[in-house]
Amino acid sequence: MKQISGKEFCRILERYGWEIKRINGSHHIYAKDGRIERLSVPVHGNTPLKIGLLKALMKVAGIDENDI
Repeated sequence: MKQISGKEFCRILERYGWEIKRINGSHHIYAKDGRIERLSVPVHGNTPLKIGLLKALMKVAGIDENDI
């Protein structure tokens, strides 16, 4: 799996219908209609997300590894 930054992952989330609800410091909080989950994506410039965090966020968001 390739590493991507928080900025790139935010763009992918928005493509899949997730909406940004608020920004708390460097964390962007996303929600989607019909879902109770919230996703907190750390956006620290172009620093890549750690693989474990990326996989966990993708699992909750319902995004497949091939979609990145």
